[in-house]
Amino acid sequence: MLESIKAFLAETGIAELLAKQDFGGIKTLVMILLSFVLMYLAIKKKYEPLLLLPIAFGMLLTNLPGANMFHLEFFIGESVNFGQVLKEGGLLDLLYLGVKLGIYPCLIFIGIGAMTDFAPLISNPKSLLIGAAAQFGVFVAFFGALISGAFTIAESAAIGIIGGADGPTAILVTKTLAPQLLGAIAIAAYSYMALIPLIQPPFMRLLTTKKERLIKMNTLRTVSRVEKLIFPVLVTTVVALIVKDAAPLVGCLMFGNLLNVCGVTERLSKTVQNELMNIITVLLGISVGATASADNFLKFETLLIIGLGLVAFLISTVGGLLFAKFMNLFLPEGKKINPLIGSAGVSAVPMAARVAQKVGQEEDPSNFLLMHAMGPNVAGVIGSAVAAGVLLAMFN
Repeated sequence: MLESIKAFLAETGIAELLAKQDFGGIKTLVMILLSFVLMYLAIKKKYEPLLLLPIAFGMLLTNLPGANMFHLEFFIGESVNFGQVLKEGGLLDLLYLGVKLGIYPCLIFIGIGAMTDFAPLISNPKSLLIGAAAQFGVFVAFFGALISGAFTIAESAAIGIIGGADGPTAILVTKTLAPQLLGAIAIAAYSYMALIPLIQPPFMRLLTTKKERLIKMNTLRTVSRVEKLIFPVLVTTVVALIVKDAAPLVGCLMFGNLLNVCGVTERLSKTVQNELMNIITVLLGISVGATASADNFLKFETLLIIGLGLVAFLISTVGGLLFAKFMNLFLPEGKKINPLIGSAGVSAVPMAARVAQKVGQEEDPSNFLLMHAMGPNVAGVIGSAVAAGVLLAMFN
């Protein structure tokens, strides 16, 4: 009996934790505590809880000693040994296949497309330029990561996409170019998206004058049903012909939108907005969290990624603001753009647009910028997908 008890104790996670060398046990405890912190932020502070909570719990599961639920080494490289995953892999290895194969991000984009109203963009096509300008941070962070010397060119491209402020896009690019960095990049991307109400307003006030913040924009014209039907088909076709690597994301985004606007697939539209979106969100979050193991996450490079991600996000915000101000140089009085909507060019829909509305109403409570800000906001979704396609085409 005593031998049986000793054998049982030797097989516990606690015994494995104590047996780790080179501070491995301490690193594991740090990651477990970090997962607790992220759960707290998701539940108590409500920071992107729908994805941050699954990510945090996936992080907990992958760091539990002896659980052996995830093996990142199975997925490093261009191809996956499916036989090895099925034979030796744990639960999270099987779920991660949806990330590695690019399935989850694309399915998420179908749901996002079904929930997105592109009417503000169609009504004011100039918004597309602002959304494009807000992708500037992607390339600044890319070159910053490359110049640092700590990352390869492919890893630098994956880090740069954080500036797009689009979680599924960041995951799709990173799982292809730098899967070993997926945990750090995903957590950075979703953290900055959740902190938009704290990060953006100071820069919005700093880079605009009171007079600019008081600009009232004309009411957007009504968009016809025909325009709404043509838009997703046209965008998919044009983008796929120019940047073919962006076709999966943009195509899924526009397919979801077409389900919503066509008027004959209401059941499908509701399904992808609710049931499908919720299921994939859970699977995506817990799979991405699984990549944040102690050995893979607790490195100097992780801190550098978080810092570069913040720079990318800020540059994207500033890029949208300054480009809106630049456009005003060529627009007549009465047609000028409130530059606050430029900050919504990052693709965090609809949070960035709501922040633009809030900051504008602090100056004038009667100024309603939300629908105007939604134009650059949804343009940013398209822009980040195109930027991802460019990076994949260049470095994959």
